[in-house]
Amino acid sequence: MSAQLRDTAGELAEILWREHAVYRERSGGVVIRGEHVRRWISLAPAGGQGEVLVRAGRILDGGTTAPARSEAVVPLSAGTGVLAATCRRLLAEAAADVAPFAPSRAAPGRSNRAGKAARTKGRGKHTGFGSWVILACVAGVIALYVYNSAMHG
Repeated sequence: MSAQLRDTAGELAEILWREHAVYRERSGGVVIRGEHVRRWISLAPAGGQGEVLVRAGRILDGGTTAPARSEAVVPLSAGTGVLAATCRRLLAEAAADVAPFAPSRAAPGRSNRAGKAARTKGRGKHTGFGSWVILACVAGVIALYVYNSAMHG
């Protein structure tokens, strides 16, 4: 079963993602990691003969894996196409279940500044250069209107 599972996982990985890593778990299952999509699929022998337990989850920052978001049991005799369709469905469910990350504590070595969450890497509330150009143009048009109305009166 282990060799068949490994072969099936290799075929499945080629179908699902262009970039992937396939490795064996201690429990006898096989994991397919898609680092570029930040998702993983696990195939493990299920209770029934010829059945495989398919689990899907996310890859977190730093490369650690989050617990499985969804799972299904599929017969290996169904073929790689059915298995791939099941994996895509589970991956979609895992992507849809992503909740916003809200850390309960500050990262080690950092203070949590009066209980506020750490800022994301985005720009935040700062005004970008393009916004300043638009504001300057609007101010120029208003100034030109005021000047013309004062002169022609």
